[in-house]
Amino acid sequence: MDDSEPQGAAPVYSEAGASWYWLLAGPVAGLAMTFVQFRAGMGFQPFVPALFLVLVSGMLALQIKAGRIHTSVELTDTSLREGTEVMPVDEIVAVYPEPENTVKAAGLMEKWQGRTLGVNATGPLEQWQTARTLGELSGVPRGRTPVGLRLTGGRFVQAWARHPDALRAELTRLVESRQP
Repeated sequence: MDDSEPQGAAPVYSEAGASWYWLLAGPVAGLAMTFVQFRAGMGFQPFVPALFLVLVSGMLALQIKAGRIHTSVELTDTSLREGTEVMPVDEIVAVYPEPENTVKAAGLMEKWQGRTLGVNATGPLEQWQTARTLGELSGVPRGRTPVGLRLTGGRFVQAWARHPDALRAELTRLVESRQP
């Protein structure tokens, strides 16, 4: 896997990761504390609302920045970037369709039945569903859906996206355009 990408390549699909709109929770927390002070009859004391604004905004800014780094997706004609991992599109041999059985369904069925199963109750998982996830995270990020890929050398990996059908369609187009 390569960590460098050609400069200036136009993305054909991209997801930013986390949204900066969550930073608005800091001012909302400050306003809420101001409201609590007035309702308690304390008048306006700026220290506590300012403290809430700074603490909430600061913690959220760190989480948003990490989310934008580690859960962003960008696909160009030459590379697929998932988080900080960059993979050449030339290594992708096949893009798998949406599976019949999902890992989430398997986990829910196992939990519901109170036992551990090797496969989910509705059927076995595809080979790519147990493969390594692209990016530096240990699994598919929350709110994302895996997309199965077969790579050169018979390897399998899981790409992921918020809109897996759009990513799957673009990856399929790129892989099919290379084949004669």
